[in-house]
Amino acid sequence: MVEIYNANPTVDGGHAADDPSRRDFIHIAAGAAAAGGVVMAVWPLIDQMNPSGDTLAMASTEFDISKVVEGQQAVIKWRGKPVFVRHRTAAEIAAAKKDDNAPMRDPAKDEARVKPGKEPWLVLVGVCTHLGCVPNFGLGEFGGWLCPCHGSVYDTAGRIRQGPAPRNLDLPEYSFLTDTRIKIG
Repeated sequence: MVEIYNANPTVDGGHAADDPSRRDFIHIAAGAAAAGGVVMAVWPLIDQMNPSGDTLAMASTEFDISKVVEGQQAVIKWRGKPVFVRHRTAAEIAAAKKDDNAPMRDPAKDEARVKPGKEPWLVLVGVCTHLGCVPNFGLGEFGGWLCPCHGSVYDTAGRIRQGPAPRNLDLPEYSFLTDTRIKIG
């Protein structure tokens, strides 16, 4: 009679014995495969929550400010709202700076509402902060904007001076790409 001696204690007649490292590997591999399957199944649901291409296209806009002469403003559309790009005169800037310390509902200095070195250019979201009307320029006591709906009056820096509006006209995010081109958003 011949006795077969098995030198490998983890293999018994070609069957896997209770080897903890082999079992752990199988559990980890199965868990990783299951996690990958869950991610692949859930990703389309998460990805559909990203903004669409037309929304991303409206996220920013560029504008050539060389078209706007001193004393005028251009109204451009950004994210479905009007944006006022105003080329202020020296008198408008002086009036805004003179009123920096005047009592206001939403105090703000003129220099905080424009980019440094670009004081003639004022960029504002052209929506009244009271109920969302579009104010008109050149009307009202302070030479700025007047909301025709409820009488909110803004000065030449877009700060609320009279009326029911709770705060100044909003400032969008914008930057000067060149001396004649701005990017809003």
